[in-house]
Amino acid sequence: MSEPTLKVAVAVSLDDASAAQLIALEPRIELLRDPALTRPWRWHGDWEGDPSWERTPEQQAAFEAMLDDADALFGLPDVSPPALARTVRANPRLRWLHTTAAGGGGQVKAAQLTADELERVVVTTSAGMHASTLTEWAVFGVLAGAKGLRRLEADQAARTWGDGRRIMRHVSEMTVLVVGLGGIGTVVAERFAGLGATVWGTTRSGQPVDHVDRLVPIDELADAATQVDAIINTLPGTEHTVGLIGAEVLGGARPDTILVNVGRGTVVDEPALLDALDAGRIGFAALDVTAVEPLPTDSRLWEHPSVLLSPHTAALSVQEPRRITELFAANATRMLDGQPLQNVMSTKEFY
Repeated sequence: MSEPTLKVAVAVSLDDASAAQLIALEPRIELLRDPALTRPWRWHGDWEGDPSWERTPEQQAAFEAMLDDADALFGLPDVSPPALARTVRANPRLRWLHTTAAGGGGQVKAAQLTADELERVVVTTSAGMHASTLTEWAVFGVLAGAKGLRRLEADQAARTWGDGRRIMRHVSEMTVLVVGLGGIGTVVAERFAGLGATVWGTTRSGQPVDHVDRLVPIDELADAATQVDAIINTLPGTEHTVGLIGAEVLGGARPDTILVNVGRGTVVDEPALLDALDAGRIGFAALDVTAVEPLPTDSRLWEHPSVLLSPHTAALSVQEPRRITELFAANATRMLDGQPLQNVMSTKEFY
């Protein structure tokens, strides 16, 4: 009796080395992949691909035929909700989609799949694959605020030695509040604890988390924000997290509190953030994400002297495709062996 196989269509661009690694890790995969049919990368791990590239009608037909012959998809087709909806409805044998994003739930939700379709096609995400790189950026953001990066840059540009010795803040003397203790937040907590900080973290379950000195019920977030030196958001974007860090939370922050966002931009109410920055309650904000991306050119966040921006690139790493491939291969083995998959997306919260 022959071993079961799993037909996997690569719905986004994937480098040759990662494709070979996928087969090496799980030889029972039958890989459907044609690099000529997916958007080319602009950089390593560019899952969305070059938006200026378009398929010919013949290529589009071939691409859809490849997707419609698969049991599973590596990547959301063209990172496009309509393309996902089309594929799910055209391919009744499809039973698994893996998103290369840690979130990806927003696109899945936007596809407006029915309850039956969501039950048939399990969705897994790449949550946790970016935890280390995002944590480094969170540490960088807090250090940039604590050490007065903007002032140092301005003095250097002006060739000014400064008006005497300047007092800098030290992470080991700070209390850091991690908003969201999931895959990213737990690593953030570990790294800041390693730097000597007192670490608080929000919780819904109340279960203890390593390296977290105090668990803060999510409905006590505003009160906790009045007692800490830095707030780090790692939460995903859901209907329950939109604007969570808003006027109530930021309005009571102590002067010069540092805010770092490596979660989703929609979690932070940007008008409230600007008010807090202008008032000095937030002394420095390091944002890898914004509510609207790309950030509109007329946003005051661009020019605010106490804001550091990066264009949603803190998670990028040359190791990312390898890590995601390893996760996918492990889940393929689980599916073939009849075991539960890891990183399954909630069809209620869509993350």
